[in-house]
Amino acid sequence: MKSISLSDAATIVGGVLSGPIKEMPDHLITGVNTLSDASADEASFLSNKRYKGELDSTAAAAVLLSSDQDAPENLGVILVKDPYLAFAKLQRFFHPRAKATGQRHASAVIDATSQLAADVDVGPNAVIGAGVSIGAGTIIAAGCVVGDNTEIGSACTLNANSVVAHNCILGNKVILQPGAIIGADGFGYAWAGDQFLKIPQVGRVILGDDVEIGANATVDRGAIGDTVIERGVKLDNMVQIAHNVHVGAYTVMASQVGISGSTKVGKGCQFGGQSGSAGHLEIGDGCKLAGQSGVIGDLEAGGVYAGTPAIPHRLWLKASALMIKLPKIWKAQQK
Repeated sequence: MKSISLSDAATIVGGVLSGPIKEMPDHLITGVNTLSDASADEASFLSNKRYKGELDSTAAAAVLLSSDQDAPENLGVILVKDPYLAFAKLQRFFHPRAKATGQRHASAVIDATSQLAADVDVGPNAVIGAGVSIGAGTIIAAGCVVGDNTEIGSACTLNANSVVAHNCILGNKVILQPGAIIGADGFGYAWAGDQFLKIPQVGRVILGDDVEIGANATVDRGAIGDTVIERGVKLDNMVQIAHNVHVGAYTVMASQVGISGSTKVGKGCQFGGQSGSAGHLEIGDGCKLAGQSGVIGDLEAGGVYAGTPAIPHRLWLKASALMIKLPKIWKAQQK
């Protein structure tokens, strides 16, 4: 079991020991747990004041705590600027990414024309097509499919049953959660009077470095040209990105977000769960959308929006408050 001293833990998170633990910096911890469940050999954290009351009863050896937060005198504390970020750093120490070692399962199918770095892992029943290039330290898990002429960078992880279709490009440190699909055909058809004619989707998907795609999420290839997901973007489970969408760097989208074709999403945007956008729109840098928001027009950069159609959040709050009062207003007008 991995362990670390409290003083070394404080160094990792950029914090300062405070309270009783100042006298026992060599005390070992073996993980991070919630305030209610942590034991004397674990650390915990407080990032949501809703759980402040649990500080009095926690058995944790140390709690990652903001320097502006009061704590019981008998509580061991590591003072940090951002407890949640500190939790993330400590959790990454205890649970590092698995390292590839070059294992290739006998049931994997690897085309002879593909080029894999020596330490790339390929799991059971994975299929790697012709002309594929895969960089050092990448893990291709069980049941994955990598289509012809696809490029995958270094230190990527394709979890079980994820698919990267032909001609796509993945940067370094990309993570695909189980069942993620990169490069499926976009939804492109033309009505011919008696049937829908499928339009060949001949573009690519390009994922930048450090992108993560959630379980059963889909990013469709471009119809003509590419679908682009820039560096650091994080997509939750069951997100749908349609053909020729461009998502700016460090944007995050919660579960069941849907972005229609050819929409451009700016950098650093935040999409709440089940929000979505119509096609051929521009959503400016830094926009924030509340859950279930529906975007039907361009949005200015930096705005906070809610509702369908999406409107400025403050206006939506006022309209929602008025909506609740409508029956009473209606009744009063009938007298």
